[in-house]
Amino acid sequence: MEAFKQHTGLVGPVDRVNVDTDAIIPKQFLKRIERTGFGQFLFYEWRWDEQGNVIESFPLNQDRFQGASVLISRANFGCGSSREHAPWAIQDFGFRVIIAPSFADIFYNNCFKNSILPIKLSEEQVEDLFQRTAQHEGYKLHVDLETNTLSDDFGLSIGFTIDEHRRQFLLQGLDDIGLTLQHADKITAYEEAHKQRLAYKA
Repeated sequence: MEAFKQHTGLVGPVDRVNVDTDAIIPKQFLKRIERTGFGQFLFYEWRWDEQGNVIESFPLNQDRFQGASVLISRANFGCGSSREHAPWAIQDFGFRVIIAPSFADIFYNNCFKNSILPIKLSEEQVEDLFQRTAQHEGYKLHVDLETNTLSDDFGLSIGFTIDEHRRQFLLQGLDDIGLTLQHADKITAYEEAHKQRLAYKA
């Protein structure tokens, strides 16, 4: 898994509360067996109408937000089903950071397993980011996970908190398998000792 330490990226806004996983990646696109390729279907029913026409009012369809890699949204982001395809689609689209006042627990945990940094800020701080994004075309945020700080080029500098265990997952580029492999020597030693115990009993 790709490590995350610092990231600077264009901000893309999705100004909605309770963004659920079916909106993030609709169920009809869950047939793929790979983790890749889901980005093209991200927010599909918000990006295209029933005739397949682009919905130009949706921010991520607008030219000014093309290439965005920092997503800002409202409370309870990632609610609904537990499908891991949701963070897969977000990452495949190009987002590395999601900022919201709150996240659904399962989605939040899945982000760390897919090299995405979910940042919780207060409602007031998130509103300020929406205002800054609207005011400054090409608005970017600088995210530093080593110092737990978020800043821009217009004087913003705020801290955020994150569970240290999850933080280390991202800093070191570890998923559950990678974490287990860090203890490979101890696992091998235990297995050899277990074999010897079984042989002795026989």
